[in-house]
Amino acid sequence: MASSRDYLEFVLDQLSMPGDITYKMMMGEYILYYQGKIFGGIYDDRLLVKPVSAAKRMMPDAPTELPYEGAKEMLLVQDIDNREFLRELVLAMADELPLPKKRKKR
Repeated sequence: MASSRDYLEFVLDQLSMPGDITYKMMMGEYILYYQGKIFGGIYDDRLLVKPVSAAKRMMPDAPTELPYEGAKEMLLVQDIDNREFLRELVLAMADELPLPKKRKKR
């Protein structure tokens, strides 16, 4: 099941960090970036984030879920209505997120 554009807009509004949060649509789902680094995504209208230590520390009881079959497990963000928590979560994760790999030119 693909994620809805309405849910994406809701999550982006909750994060409300203009210019820093971007996304790419991929096969009906949305990959979320903070300052060019992937921190999570919207899969089947669920906000999932990478299980870096900052996210685990801030959400110790968060269930892990698969964004899609064959993928690595991610943490389900359940407190989606708490704007301040979401912003703090992304900021806390930022230093632990890897920089995107540079693609070789052909």
